[in-house]
Amino acid sequence: MRYSLQENFLPDEEADKDRYLITYADLITLLLGLFIILYAISNIDLNKYSKMMFALGNTFGDGGKVIGIKPIKEPVISTKIDDLRKNLLRLIDNKEFKNSVSLEENERGFTIHIMENILFPPGNAELNATSKLVLKQLANIVRKLPNDIRIEGHTDDVPIHTKEYPSNWHLSVDRALNTAYYLIQNEGLDPEKVSIVGYSEYKPIADNSSPEGRAKNRRVDIVIIK
Repeated sequence: MRYSLQENFLPDEEADKDRYLITYADLITLLLGLFIILYAISNIDLNKYSKMMFALGNTFGDGGKVIGIKPIKEPVISTKIDDLRKNLLRLIDNKEFKNSVSLEENERGFTIHIMENILFPPGNAELNATSKLVLKQLANIVRKLPNDIRIEGHTDDVPIHTKEYPSNWHLSVDRALNTAYYLIQNEGLDPEKVSIVGYSEYKPIADNSSPEGRAKNRRVDIVIIK
């Protein structure tokens, strides 16, 4: 019996012609997956990114190792905050400071309000002796925290026009600056973690229509940022 080589190999040759379709289909699938990933991370959520990279690591043989950017770990206000709270409450219990120092915790972090009468003479930004006692006690705890610290100056809405302070803006910034500078230079706060801001009269915590309210608004806030 005779066999034709042409007859035997024709079917395989026809199959070879279509093999590129398999490679083409794989390429299209990979491109589609790439574009889906790019779209998903265009507004990247780090937690979702980590989960996605973990899944991809398992799929492509990296053992689930997360590659690329690392999730950001926010500084945690540690248990030292409890020490800070206890020490401040002890300080506040002192009749001399009872109406001059207060604590507040909100979405920004942990805020220590220090009234003007503790820190400065009226209309002035030079720290007095009492302020240094209070700031020293605060610094003993605050300097050990990993968190950023923001010093904020505030005034009431009574205008000020002096040679040194032409406006409440100037006064609020200078008070924040002097407080921060003292904490850095004398109490060892890390300057890389400290920032200052002056809000003038525009962030009141009490009504400016009464002397008591205005007194509460004339303050420096030490904010331990979450």
